[in-house]
Amino acid sequence: MLLFNLCKKNCSLFTELLKKGFCNHYFLADAEFLGKAETLEKYALYLKGSIPYVIKQPPISHIKGEVYKVDLKTLKEIDELEGHPYLYFREIISVRLYNGKILSAWMYFFPPSEEPGILIPTGEYTEKLIKD
Repeated sequence: MLLFNLCKKNCSLFTELLKKGFCNHYFLADAEFLGKAETLEKYALYLKGSIPYVIKQPPISHIKGEVYKVDLKTLKEIDELEGHPYLYFREIISVRLYNGKILSAWMYFFPPSEEPGILIPTGEYTEKLIKD
């Protein structure tokens, strides 16, 4: 795995919503799965309706998700899905794979909201949350 490499060819993407088994996972059909991971820093994960989103403050929990190696074409498609940079914005963060390896990866954040949704204190988004 390249440690970001300025996304000239491949870059890493950390995702909590495009995970295996979720409806938009097809965007990552050609991406290389690098493993399950969690963020090194703590963020806040919220659910509004059926849409999860992460904000940078307050630091509540390590966000759990998956890391993929994606090409620029795929990254641009996901940017469009996420509304980057107008709705969500992406930043480079550090994540720890469950095997202990630390990587740099893109993660999408939502700007702070006056009306936050429901806090997910575990930092892990699952389909069960939207069914409850």
